[in-house]
Amino acid sequence: MKIPDLVCWKCGQSIADLPLPLSRTAECRACRAQLHVCRLCEFFDPHVANQCREPVADFVKEKERANFCDYFTPRPNAFQLRATGLASSSRGQLDALFGIEHDKDERDDGLSEAEKARAKLDELFKK
Repeated sequence: MKIPDLVCWKCGQSIADLPLPLSRTAECRACRAQLHVCRLCEFFDPHVANQCREPVADFVKEKERANFCDYFTPRPNAFQLRATGLASSSRGQLDALFGIEHDKDERDDGLSEAEKARAKLDELFKK
């Protein structure tokens, strides 16, 4: 049995070519992440107790490490891109909303430290 849109929970690479059921030692060929993990299971839910919707499953502490859970069933599309720049993007939008401007010296203009200091002084004294 194969699930066509089965992807690695960590990198998003297709793992549909791996035979099911996934063995406890199965790894993603792209990132070497362990695959028999809670994060790839259809019962994984970070919003419920123990992060598992299966009521009789044993508690698994490390959700990103291989385990022996008998209820493990890989779920399609388990990969979710983490919002790495979300905080900075949100901060920028808030600053724009409230009219907060950042100093131009925060950007890297290729200036030396002395030139940046001189520019700050000139701006301070309106030269």
